[in-house]
Amino acid sequence: MTKPAANPIDWAARAAAVPIDGRALIDGRRVDASSGETFDCVSPIDGRVLGPVARGAAADVDAAVRAARAAFDSGRWAAQAPAARKRILQRFSERLLAAKEELALLETLDMGKPIQYSLSVDVPATARCIAWYAEAIDKVYDEIAPTPRNALALITREPMGVIGAIVPWNYPMIMAAWKLGPALAAGNSVVLKPSEKSPLTAMRLAELALEAGLPPGVFNVVPGYGHEAGEALALHPDVDAIGFTGSTRTGRRMLEYASRSNLKRVYNELGGKSAFVVFPDFGDLARAARTVAGSMFFNQGESCNAPSRVLVHESIADRFVEIVAEQAPRYQPGHPLDPATVMGALVDDIQLRTVMGYIDAGQSEGARCVTGGRQARRETGGYYVEPTVFDGVTNTMKIAREEIFGPVMSVIRFKDEAEAVSLANDSVYGLQASVWSHDINRAHRVARALKAGTVHVNQYDEDDITVPFGGVKQSGNGRDKSLHAFEKYTELKTTWLRIDG
Repeated sequence: MTKPAANPIDWAARAAAVPIDGRALIDGRRVDASSGETFDCVSPIDGRVLGPVARGAAADVDAAVRAARAAFDSGRWAAQAPAARKRILQRFSERLLAAKEELALLETLDMGKPIQYSLSVDVPATARCIAWYAEAIDKVYDEIAPTPRNALALITREPMGVIGAIVPWNYPMIMAAWKLGPALAAGNSVVLKPSEKSPLTAMRLAELALEAGLPPGVFNVVPGYGHEAGEALALHPDVDAIGFTGSTRTGRRMLEYASRSNLKRVYNELGGKSAFVVFPDFGDLARAARTVAGSMFFNQGESCNAPSRVLVHESIADRFVEIVAEQAPRYQPGHPLDPATVMGALVDDIQLRTVMGYIDAGQSEGARCVTGGRQARRETGGYYVEPTVFDGVTNTMKIAREEIFGPVMSVIRFKDEAEAVSLANDSVYGLQASVWSHDINRAHRVARALKAGTVHVNQYDEDDITVPFGGVKQSGNGRDKSLHAFEKYTELKTTWLRIDG
């Protein structure tokens, strides 16, 4: 007998009933902003107000930092045995998975991504990140230097103290976990400032961490605007390091704020304009085209590593563009709460106007819009844009130079390998790149020549928590993920002992 299929989740009914708590979480308690002010959290799905969110500012950040410092100085987290901290973070990960439907719904309502991906990608990746760093706690060793026999030099990694984490709106939970995992595992306390465009899951993460046994004050969340709460956190003299993911423009401000305050460490993961380079010797053109379409239009193109500059050899470019355009119907925007939807809404009306402005710029500069280029689902009140492909783009055009953060792909044609490398590197960004070639020598040669933090070969965006993520040039510094992330949230200490006798 065939087992009956499980009843599908009625996401619309759940959305209508979901409780929205927009208060901050400081020192283990949900609190209003000290000013009593709030701002509206608006869903990009249909433009409706989900609820009020605390408008945190300098006084709230100061309270959170004081709570974080007190928790750190007391040793109630940092001084716990590694095995004890490991168990708590493991329980945190388990609670994330137990609450996956609630978290996925909040993420989709808040920033517009399809529920199927919030459920299958964002929540599991967040939980895996926390679990992985939990496992690393008692497996990362310190060092003993090769000193003369009459000395013993210990090289240890110690937690910094209070970490300020400022994360963007496109992957609210995952980006938070990339900061929280290594920072908490190392023994630090954290003050998290989520984007005002997608703040809801951050406070829920902190509640789940408390339920798992994380001591009060170790993980605090202050929602608010960047120019108020974010600036106050980056300027705070008792914050030891800032882990920031966001725009290059704001990343510059993070460095400025550090210079104006206590010279705190600043680790920026910033924008990208990733090159996807396809050579004519790659035999499966359809796979390359399907891959770039799936990667570019995933998350509505709101990804810093989206392959938005597609460099294709002139001999195969016509066919490549044709195949990519054939993929567009798969990515037409749908209702984010429909489990069949693969591309949802842009995060807000500001981002909608930004993306449409770039589409207008591409057309005015002479690029050919092959498919898309229009706002979609206007009748819903939400913020949707069709998957858009431009051909005939030159690397000097605005759509090829600037990060769009929307579902807009630019196809640039090249004549030979040298031109491909030159075009790919002719960008202020250097986050990711991809090389498609069945010539092993060319693949290695081009991968080494490309200036990017990650270079994919014959695939794009395959990923694992064990490998570092970050960029070069104006794509930032430092690395999220992998054991290398511990370098951002710890200080090296040398202890030199003289041995007599």
